[in-house]
Amino acid sequence: MHTCRITCQNGDVHFEFIADRPVLDLLSTIAERGTRDDEKLQSEQDLASWIEQSGIVDTAPPVTNQALERAKALREAMFRLVASLIEHQTPSATDRALVNAAAEASPPLLRLDDDGLHRYGDVDAVLALFARDCLDLFDSPDRAALRWCADPNCTRPFNDRSRGQRRRWCGMKGCGDRAKAAAYRRRRRTALDNETAQNTTRQPNPVAR
Repeated sequence: MHTCRITCQNGDVHFEFIADRPVLDLLSTIAERGTRDDEKLQSEQDLASWIEQSGIVDTAPPVTNQALERAKALREAMFRLVASLIEHQTPSATDRALVNAAAEASPPLLRLDDDGLHRYGDVDAVLALFARDCLDLFDSPDRAALRWCADPNCTRPFNDRSRGQRRRWCGMKGCGDRAKAAAYRRRRRTALDNETAQNTTRQPNPVAR
């Protein structure tokens, strides 16, 4: 799991890279959809920082407000396509068209120099990589491993690569830890309730006067 905390013009933004696929990591840049709608990409700098920290390219390209809005629109279309896979539904033709169009651009350029492999590309190249990764899910073994996180407030899809495919949480740090803490509190309450009930049963009846 790769996590990074970045300070940008809008404050401290926490980015996580835990989904094992670029497109799924991008989808999580808006959290708790339908409730808090916690948007991580609020500015051009947020998107540039996320791209750089993701490692998709060595240096984040310049990001305009128009590019930011294109990235968000593509992200939401890809979220709906991934949701259609998980829910076994027919994907929207509009969403398919948007993702197909983004995938037509050339992905980041790879170049091997004396100091190793480097990756270069503008925003369209980066979005093309995400779009292609999303489309690849439709013909990938990962398609059958796509899951929603079991946290009721989390709307993050993930690939369940666990043995027996019994994983429930997008990540143990965060959703998994909260679930474990909640389960512990339930067990403690049950134990205390049982102890109270036993003590009440054991008390002698008051002597009538």
